[in-house]
Amino acid sequence: MTDAAVAQREAWKARESLAEQFIPLIGRLYREHGVVTSIHGRRLINQSPIGVIKAHRYAHHVTGSVLPLEQTKQVLDALLTLDPGPASLDIARLLSDFERHGAGRSLAAYLGEVLAATHRATPAPGGTDVVLYGFGRIGRLLARILIAHGGHGAGLHLRAIVVRRGGTNDLVKRASLLRRDSVHGPFEGTITVDEEANTILANGTLIQVIYADDPAAIDYTAYGIRDAIVVDNTGRWRDEEGLSQHLRSTGVARVLLTAPGKGSLPNVVHGINHESITPEQRIVTAASCTTNAITPVLKVLNDEYGVVHGHVETVHSFTNDQNLIDNFHKGDRRGRSAALNMVITETGAAKAVAKALPVLEGRLTGNAIRVPTPDVSMAILNLRLSRPTTRDEVNRFLRETSLHSTLRQQIDYIESPEVVSTDFIGSHRAGIVDGLATICTEENLIVYVWYDNEFGYSSQVVRVLETMAGSHPTVVPERAQA
Repeated sequence: MTDAAVAQREAWKARESLAEQFIPLIGRLYREHGVVTSIHGRRLINQSPIGVIKAHRYAHHVTGSVLPLEQTKQVLDALLTLDPGPASLDIARLLSDFERHGAGRSLAAYLGEVLAATHRATPAPGGTDVVLYGFGRIGRLLARILIAHGGHGAGLHLRAIVVRRGGTNDLVKRASLLRRDSVHGPFEGTITVDEEANTILANGTLIQVIYADDPAAIDYTAYGIRDAIVVDNTGRWRDEEGLSQHLRSTGVARVLLTAPGKGSLPNVVHGINHESITPEQRIVTAASCTTNAITPVLKVLNDEYGVVHGHVETVHSFTNDQNLIDNFHKGDRRGRSAALNMVITETGAAKAVAKALPVLEGRLTGNAIRVPTPDVSMAILNLRLSRPTTRDEVNRFLRETSLHSTLRQQIDYIESPEVVSTDFIGSHRAGIVDGLATICTEENLIVYVWYDNEFGYSSQVVRVLETMAGSHPTVVPERAQA
């Protein structure tokens, strides 16, 4: 082996050793303070040393240079000398802001000032109980996210799931579906089933499984559940009358629907209109996966360039309401085999955008094509702008927005000639702009937005849940970079 090869190998081992030291520090910050650390949006919590190194390497795509592990170690050490409240903390952006605005202060002093914002939230004492009504694709992903967030002990507590009994092995089968997922992979942790008590123990989170057919006739207090938020992910009821049934059950305080609501129910897209949620609103809806993916991008484009009108075409993975093989279906075309066909269908996403972003009411049309993939979809935004621009200008704007705006939890940006849909499985952003696909001719703009219609949407639902509970962590740093 050459001297250069030996040197490279030793340098790698040194980086790996340093990254290994991060693991307990990252864990302590999360468990003791509720701080989730990241590098330009790439989370460090529950990562291996290799994962930590990859997150630092990702900074090269953002700033042109790899973030030194030594700098992150300084931040982690300083954070543990402070008493931060729950926060979503981007170490790369903190360091960048420190360089610009530190003004001669020590890193610890600067962090102390910035972290003062993390104590603004006033979550309910002891946290907020959450019940998942339904346990399908979205329900199980919500469970995974809530379980992963359960290490801190405050905030949201997954207490129960409610389903209709499907057979003698119902509990074991449902636990198995939580443990193994053909799209999202195995559950990260351990799961234990107690058939006598009807419970699932997942990574220390004890989940009561309640079998019921009537959403209005459950006594949740019999299981020690009080003032709960019920997340209805069945899609069976979408208006106020139907969803109000949950409020008649003892122990329920509020309801969140994981679908677009009908009538006057507020459709909330986190990052856009979540601040409109009030304690008096007992029923809130989290809109659709497509609405969550496109609304943030449409908002920033409208703010910057003005959207005169546009058409949204969704290329959407098939869903469970389609048939695997040709058979009767009450919906048009959805009776044809989802695994063999592209299926033209309707989408209400374009109209639903206006409920979260009223300024665009009447300016958008939409349609959808269901395609034979199980997850990850794409929205094609074909827009007429109020002023001319260029492809490079738009891409530069969207890239900066994804990194430095208040919507950086919702919007991601990528430029790669090799990415395909499966590369975005597990993304916790609402949508990812594919910069290389952007087309622009003066006022005419076409933007392609990828989105994990399961996991990305579920992440948005959890953010709405946290807002309803008053426990959404502060995003640090709050300052947009100059």
